[in-house]
Amino acid sequence: MVPIIQTEGLRKIYEMGSVQVKALDGVDIRIDVGEFVAVMGSSGSGKSTLMNILGCLDRPTEGQYFLAGEDVSGLNKVQLAAIRNRQLGFIFQSFNLLARTSALRNVMLPLVYKRNGRGLSTDEREERAMAALEAVGLADRADHEPNELSGGQRQRVAIARALVNDPALIMADEPTGNLDTRTGEEIMEILHDLHARGRTIVMVTHEPHIAAQTQRTITMVDGRIATADAQEEEPQWQ
Repeated sequence: MVPIIQTEGLRKIYEMGSVQVKALDGVDIRIDVGEFVAVMGSSGSGKSTLMNILGCLDRPTEGQYFLAGEDVSGLNKVQLAAIRNRQLGFIFQSFNLLARTSALRNVMLPLVYKRNGRGLSTDEREERAMAALEAVGLADRADHEPNELSGGQRQRVAIARALVNDPALIMADEPTGNLDTRTGEEIMEILHDLHARGRTIVMVTHEPHIAAQTQRTITMVDGRIATADAQEEEPQWQ
């Protein structure tokens, strides 16, 4: 089976005046379809740079990145944007919702930019967005704006937005980072449910107890993979 993510010799070098900073220094990883993987590392370890490249938000300086078998490492910004919209769903720590815009309209937004979504009527877009909100248990808050929602509810809207285009891969950047423990566990329950339904999820987290709920953890140190081990026990959520 072709992995959904495979990198070979991935390097990212930033020029800081006369100094070169190696954010990534020869990263080789493989993530198969249907996996739930955590990425951990201290500040400056390269985990954010890796996620930006895996999420097609940036390009490597060297090496190759294959997404579902397609080499996307050399694509330009326009091509990467098309890949993101077609194959990826993003969940952010800070939610990234539009203020003064209803939950339903926030979830609909990716359909506006999706190439094959432009042929959809407004009613069809609303139907898809409402189905995504229902999937995260928030259909009754469809008309509420972000400032009328709790942190957990905002993250549910963000998850619904990530799902509305039916992506092959969900990228979650600290999805529980701005939430209290109980609300964070509720969000993890949603992610576990999505994984159980066949979604591939790659999640950055700094919380060991959150990482322990995934199938394996990739730990980064100084731009390199230190470990990429399966969890020793069954995920704690079961």
